[in-house]
Amino acid sequence: MKVRSISFKETFFIGLMLFAIFFGAGNLIFPLSLGQAAGTELIPAIIGFLMTGVGLPLLGVIAIGISKNEDVQSISAKVHPIFGLLFPVVIYLTIGPLFAVPRTGTVSYEIGIAPFLSEDLKTSPWAMGLYSIVFFVVTYFLALNPGKVVDTIGKVLTPVLLIILTLLLAINIFSPLGEITAPLAAYKAAPFFKGFQEGYLTMDTIGSFVFGLIVINAIRSKGVDSPRQIAKVCTTAGLIAAAGLGLVYVGLAYSGATSVQALGHLENGGLIISQISNLQFGVSGSLILSIAIIFACLTTSIGLVVACASFFNKLRPSISYNKYVLGLTLISALISNVGLTQIISFSIPVLVAIYPIVIVLIALTLIGSLLRGRNAVYTWSVLLTSVVSIVEGLSAAGFELGISDVFASYLPFYSLGMGWVIPALVGGLIGYVASMRQAPYAFENE
Repeated sequence: MKVRSISFKETFFIGLMLFAIFFGAGNLIFPLSLGQAAGTELIPAIIGFLMTGVGLPLLGVIAIGISKNEDVQSISAKVHPIFGLLFPVVIYLTIGPLFAVPRTGTVSYEIGIAPFLSEDLKTSPWAMGLYSIVFFVVTYFLALNPGKVVDTIGKVLTPVLLIILTLLLAINIFSPLGEITAPLAAYKAAPFFKGFQEGYLTMDTIGSFVFGLIVINAIRSKGVDSPRQIAKVCTTAGLIAAAGLGLVYVGLAYSGATSVQALGHLENGGLIISQISNLQFGVSGSLILSIAIIFACLTTSIGLVVACASFFNKLRPSISYNKYVLGLTLISALISNVGLTQIISFSIPVLVAIYPIVIVLIALTLIGSLLRGRNAVYTWSVLLTSVVSIVEGLSAAGFELGISDVFASYLPFYSLGMGWVIPALVGGLIGYVASMRQAPYAFENE
């Protein structure tokens, strides 16, 4: 029987779709801030950022592609059945209606629309309310038919976004606003690790565990069912998306680094790119920025709603996919009106708590064939990782715990925000040794 394969052209458009879903407004803002702050330490800082902002998301997509279970729920169930139910729900709520999707609406309004409004309209809740209705109505209709996501995003929205970004970055690179200046204090001591941590802010590693499933569905819609072919296309599409993200991040970081002499150190990347655009293009620059922001946010919003609706429909199929899409967009529209600062503030403790767990699950999935069904490795590694990451999350939420001081004193890399690494490795070793005492068993479907 002949195995159906996908042409490179089809794979390329899937890669563009993946790039567009990954690339939201946060991805546009954070590299600019990094560039300004890193200054002459830009190279090690951007390398660290690319590892977490591009490398880990790529590994996440590949992990889903090579996993026979194909989704985050099945992978999480290797830790424990209850964890396999609860953790994916937390993941989808985090990158869905509670934080990431509302942020797409709020960011696109505050950077793409608000600069063109009068002061009265900027402070009026009606302006944001009206915009959120329009933004999420478009999201709703485009998310209703996930089979057309590749055509809609990959063939229409993404080229427009790339043209705008290419034009903006090309002018900044060939006609920079100034020389690169000295780094701020945070980047003087450990620029690589600081950049590494900044990559977390994109949330793309968490999203990769979800977006991989969108890629698999897109591949299957082309008539491909072979696990080998699915893994191959996932890897190629992931590399295409990663290459695009990496090029854009480097260009944005350089633009930020060369803007300090003209702008000074600004509060956030939104202000940086707004003022760079105004200096380089005038009023037309603001319009270009507005279009780029809206397209970036819209494509991310569509992808996240599709992923979340598909997951919850699978979890509880008695409720239709279309109803989940409607519910997700309504909740997201409401939460988006609380404001960007509040959304980010609420999301940080959750991200601090769950990000290391996602990284560990990706790593274990990539080496899953070597573990040969040893669930104890998953259980112990995630357990010890969770102890550290949850404490850090509570600390980020303002709950000062005595054990935090103990971790700071005895856990390597804790001050760098990576105190979970050693516990994850020790947990995996404990789980492997424990599994040697019993006959290893295969996972279902293996």
